[in-house]
Amino acid sequence: MEFAEGAPCWADAALPDVESGKRFYGDLFGWTFDEGAGAEYGYYTQAYSHGRNVAALAPDRDGRTPTGWTVYFKARDAETVASAVRDGGGHLLVEPLSIGPFGTMALAADPEGTVFGLWQAGTHTGFETQGEPGTFRRTELRARDRTTVAPFYASVLRQGAADLGISATTGNAPARFLVHFAVTDCEATADTATRLGGRVKEEPFDTPYGRLAVLTDNQGAAFAVHQG
Repeated sequence: MEFAEGAPCWADAALPDVESGKRFYGDLFGWTFDEGAGAEYGYYTQAYSHGRNVAALAPDRDGRTPTGWTVYFKARDAETVASAVRDGGGHLLVEPLSIGPFGTMALAADPEGTVFGLWQAGTHTGFETQGEPGTFRRTELRARDRTTVAPFYASVLRQGAADLGISATTGNAPARFLVHFAVTDCEATADTATRLGGRVKEEPFDTPYGRLAVLTDNQGAAFAVHQG
């Protein structure tokens, strides 16, 4: 697939137990998995839907990485975009780092502290499919102050910011990116997630762009399912 500059192009989940995560997402979305990369690449495990690359799971071996999903935005030049992050009031958690022939990644935080990734493609360009059941549908930024973060993402993501949905957090919920996966039936998917040890954080509800539910997996990583 081809991605515009600043468009979401990849997502992965940091989990305490990748094998448990494989069982959960395999049953929920029908994903299959490769055998995982070696220690050089952090035992990164790619997920597939009908043979096409759709996400990855990574082990949090030292307990320092928060459990959860991270969305990555395309960067033709990760160093240039990293500079834009700093200039816009954000900061880098991981400076641009070469991942062998696959590409270059960075982890950044916006002015509210919300974490996201940058991906400069090498041989790994990102999602091989999206928008189909069990694959990435969109990402949503839940922010405390839209007037603070909207200009930041406009300067960092450029044209990709136009498609970034920004909504307000509710209550004491933290600011965060929420990865949406496409499904054919929100209620059925929520029921399956619960049976597999996950939780329903927000019951299915209607929006102008489809029916959504917010779930957590069996290790606490939050994500949304998107019908329509």
